Amino acid sequence: MKRNEMIKDKHTFNSVIRTGKFVKDENYVIYYLPNDNLKTMFGIAIKSSIGKAVVRNKLKRQTRFIIDKYKNQFKNNYNYIIMIREKCLINGFNSMDKSLNTLIERIKYEKK
Repeated sequence: MKRNEMIKDKHTFNSVIRTGKFVKDENYVIYYLPNDNLKTMFGIAIKSSIGKAVVRNKLKRQTRFIIDKYKNQFKNNYNYIIMIREKCLINGFNSMDKSLNTLIERIKYEKK
């Protein structure tokens, strides 16, 4: 995921969470909202209670890798906030990969 595809602005981050639709499972919650930009934007969030900084950064790094893997399946011109849940620690990378892929498919085929 490139730096210009990341949501860092607190206002944008919170507006997607408050007004956007969401899908969830045991590993992730994905909030999404159409944007006015011509590109897809991503934000990743994780609670500080999940683990120490090393653990949280590892989960974010793995999630960014999975996002890059399935980037072409996301809807264009949308903002996505991906919240990582605590089950990711227990389930492992393969489960995270399958989980994010199924959530993307659910978003893709959801009625407008």
